[in-house]
Amino acid sequence: MSPTADRQRVLSGMQPTGRMHIGHYFGALQNFVRMQESHDAFYFVADLHALTTFEDPSELWPNVTAMVADWIAAGIDPDKATIFLQSRVPEATELHWILSTITPVSWLERVPTFKEKSAQFPDNVNYALLGYPVLQSADILLYEANKVPVGEDQLAHLELTREIARRFNHKYGNTFTEPQADLTTTPRVMGLDGTNKMSKSRGNYIPMTADPDEIRRLISGAVTDVTRSYRKDPGHPESCNVCQLHKIISPNDYERIWEGERTAATGCVDTKRLLADRVIEYFAPMRQRRLEIEAREGYVEEVLVEGSEKAQVVASRTLARARAAVGLR
Repeated sequence: MSPTADRQRVLSGMQPTGRMHIGHYFGALQNFVRMQESHDAFYFVADLHALTTFEDPSELWPNVTAMVADWIAAGIDPDKATIFLQSRVPEATELHWILSTITPVSWLERVPTFKEKSAQFPDNVNYALLGYPVLQSADILLYEANKVPVGEDQLAHLELTREIARRFNHKYGNTFTEPQADLTTTPRVMGLDGTNKMSKSRGNYIPMTADPDEIRRLISGAVTDVTRSYRKDPGHPESCNVCQLHKIISPNDYERIWEGERTAATGCVDTKRLLADRVIEYFAPMRQRRLEIEAREGYVEEVLVEGSEKAQVVASRTLARARAAVGLR
């Protein structure tokens, strides 16, 4: 179950936020599906990480199953990729503790996420927010990942994992694979407000497998070209968020749509209606697969149990090496 020379291991995870939106798909899931064909793919639900900011325990498990159902609907195949639950592999928390003993606090305080989360949740600046990157490092190192797909904004997190692995290997001997970044060039998908990145917490998102009526309703309220006062005014597609979404979802003919805006041949309402049609059409196969998955009672749970068992085989072997290296018997 180790990576082979011709098939390296790739690992990535997401916090369980429930049903996925189109930003998740174009920003990550599309890449996950592609990489499962060429890599030994491990994709996990980071439910332990979610506890740092999660407020309602009753929502956690429904969010886990909803997210994994959307993963499978998007094309992640349990027969090709190992889909597992972080909390079902307790080796992660033990390795987290071992790694925390060699990780300087100053390294953690400089991580951008800690500063961002501290500002976002000022009444809950807990230890886990500070130690989050160490658990993240344990997740990566535990499964002997060769590659971790990241955007440029996440490079600092992966570099910290590499530093921790390097420090441990220097102190205790060669134990961990030092992961490499697989820099993704995914588009930054902005939300319906036209100002912030698409996000469920901000309520500015388009659910990936929502029904057509909901998609039309959400897109009808999207912010468009704020410089365009009247229907006959020429538009500015380069600064119109709806036009930017057309560029992502309709890469083959978005220029024609943009030209209609520039010449005022189409208005903002026309462009939003067309976007809704394109989104509905694009995600129709995934929406159908999602319905089929929902009809298979217990299927998602079975996928997670089987995947977690496979992941634990790898994790237990890696943890055994780490325990021996630090003198635990």
